[in-house]
Amino acid sequence: MSQQSIVSNDLTIGQVFQYFYNVPDYQREYVWGDSGSGEDKGDEVIQFLRDIQQEFDQRTKDGAPEYFIGTIVVCPTTGDEFDLIDGQQRTTTAFITLCAIRDRLAALGADVPEMLTNQIASGSIDFTGKVNRRMRLQLQYEDAGDILALYGSGQVPTVVPDQTRSIRNIGSAYETVKEFLVTSFRDDASSMFAFYGYFVTKVKLIRIETSDVSRALKIFETINQRGVGLNPMDLLKNLLFMHAHQNDFAKLKQSWQSLTDTLYTAGEKPLRFLRYFLMATYAVDTKLREEDIYDWFGTNKNQTGHEKDPIGFVKQLLDAASAYANFMKARNPQGEEELGIWNTRALGGWAIRQHFILLLAGRHLDPTLFSRLADNVEQMMFVWLIAGVSAKDYERSIAQAARDLRSVTDKAGFDSFETSVFVAAKARHRKAFHDALTEMVTWNIQKYRMKYLLAKLSQHVDIDAYGPEGRTGLAQYLESANDVEHILPRNPSAAAAEEFGDSFDDEDYIEALGNLLWLERAINRSIGNAAYSVKAAVYPNSSFLLSRCQAVPMVVGKNDSITRAIGRLDPAPTWNWQAIEQRQAWMADRALAIWNVPQAV
Repeated sequence: MSQQSIVSNDLTIGQVFQYFYNVPDYQREYVWGDSGSGEDKGDEVIQFLRDIQQEFDQRTKDGAPEYFIGTIVVCPTTGDEFDLIDGQQRTTTAFITLCAIRDRLAALGADVPEMLTNQIASGSIDFTGKVNRRMRLQLQYEDAGDILALYGSGQVPTVVPDQTRSIRNIGSAYETVKEFLVTSFRDDASSMFAFYGYFVTKVKLIRIETSDVSRALKIFETINQRGVGLNPMDLLKNLLFMHAHQNDFAKLKQSWQSLTDTLYTAGEKPLRFLRYFLMATYAVDTKLREEDIYDWFGTNKNQTGHEKDPIGFVKQLLDAASAYANFMKARNPQGEEELGIWNTRALGGWAIRQHFILLLAGRHLDPTLFSRLADNVEQMMFVWLIAGVSAKDYERSIAQAARDLRSVTDKAGFDSFETSVFVAAKARHRKAFHDALTEMVTWNIQKYRMKYLLAKLSQHVDIDAYGPEGRTGLAQYLESANDVEHILPRNPSAAAAEEFGDSFDDEDYIEALGNLLWLERAINRSIGNAAYSVKAAVYPNSSFLLSRCQAVPMVVGKNDSITRAIGRLDPAPTWNWQAIEQRQAWMADRALAIWNVPQAV
C-alpha cells in the first residue's frame, strides 16, 4: 500500500501549537497591517480578533460555537517540526495572540497556565542535562530578526520606524492584540481566561500536510487561486518557487525581496507595476486586468520563460522595477534627472502613470533617445488630456505603441517611431485640443493642470527670447512663489469694473484662460483687485517676459532674439471682454507650437 502523500487534520489552536513550525526564509514576510495607517493600521489583526470575539460572545454555560479560521499547508522536516508553506499570516497572528494573553495575565498578577507557556515554547533535555527551549513558531527570513523569539520569551522589544517592515508589522500586531485585550476585558482576569480557553479549544483550522515542498507549493497555489487567499503577485512568487530548484530558493528569495523592497520604497502598488511591466515587455491584450495576471502567466510561459528560468525572470522584473522607481522620482533608467518625466507628473498628477508603460518599453534606449521619448510622452499626454481622450483609450494606444518601441534600437528607428506614434497621435486630436483651449475656463480643468499650462506658456516665451540656458526646468516656474493672476479680478474694485465695462461680473470671462496670467505671488498680492491701468504699470516688474509685456511690449533692440520674441506676443493696452477672447485665441494658437501639434494629414 502506497504512503499517503497528503494528510488533512482538523485541529484547534491548542492542538496546532503542540508542534513546532518554521517559516522558510524564501517565504514572504509578515504583512498584516502593512497597508494601513492611523485607525486602519493593523486592520487584519483586529478583524481576526473581532471575528473570534463575536463567536466567543455566543457561548452559553452548556457550550460554545466553533470558529474556523482557514487552512495552513505544511511540510514535515524532522520529528515534530514542520515548514509552514501557507498560512503564515494567521499562524503568526495566533502565536502573537498567545504571547499577548500570557503577558496581560502576568500584568494583572494572575497565574499563567503552564499549558499556555508550553503552547508558546517548549523545552527538552539531552543526555548531558542541557535544556533546549524552542519556540513553537520560528521565522527564518532575515527581515524578522529575532523579534518573534523575544515576544515568545516574554520580552517586549522596542520597535522603531527604521527597522524592517516585518519587525514593524509584528510589533504593530502585538500592540493591536494587547490593546484589544485591555479594551475587551479591562482588568478582569477571569474573563480573559475564558477567552483564552475559547481561543485554544474552539478556534480551529485545517492543517494540510504534504510529503515534500513542491507538492506543498502546488497546494498553496490551488487554495489561493480559488479564492481564499492571495493576490496575483503572491501567486506569481509561489509559481516561480514551484519551478525553481530547491538549491536556488535562497537566491530567488533574495531577488524577490529586492523587487518588493524597490516597489515599496518607491510607493508603488506591486500589481500595477506588474501589469505595466507585462504590457511594456510582452504581447499582452490591452484589456488585461490585475486580477487576470496570474492566469495570463499560465498560458504565456513561452513568452516569459519563467518556468525554465525563474531566477532570470525575476532579474528582468527587478531591472524593470529599478527603472520604474527612477521614473517615480522623475529620473531616467540610469537615475539621472529627466525633465520630460517631471513635467508629465506636473500636468498629470500622481494618479496618471499609464505613460510608464512606454517608459518601461523604452528603458533600453540610450539616454539621448530616452530623453526624446520622455519629452514626446509629455507632449502627447497633454494633448490627450486637454482634448478629452479617455484614460481607457489612451492606455490602449500606449500599450500598442510599446509593442513597436521594444524593437527600436537607434536614432533612425526612433525617428520613424516618433512620426508614426507621437506626431500622428497629436495630429489626430489637433482640432479637439485647439477647441478645448479656445473655450477653456478654470472649472473644466484641474488647478494643477492650469498652473502647468500657464507656466509652460511663460517658459516657452522666455526660451524663445533668451534661449534655453537655465530655463529648461519647469520646476522653477511652478515653484510656490508664483501663482495664477486674474487680470480682471474675481472681485474687481469699482475702478476695475468701470474700466472693464460690460460683463465685468461675467464668470465666463473672469475664469477664462485668456484672463489668466502666470505671475510672481508678491506682485500678484501687491496689485490686488486694482484696475487694469494700475496693473499694467506693475506687470513689467515680473521676471516672466509674457507677463512683463502683457499690456505694453518691451523695447529692447532691433532684430535681436528678444525683440523678435516680443513681436510674436499679443499685448493688450486695454482690458475688456474682446481682449480676453483675443488673448485666449492667441494662447490656443501658441499652444499648438509649444506642444508641437501638427496639422492633420
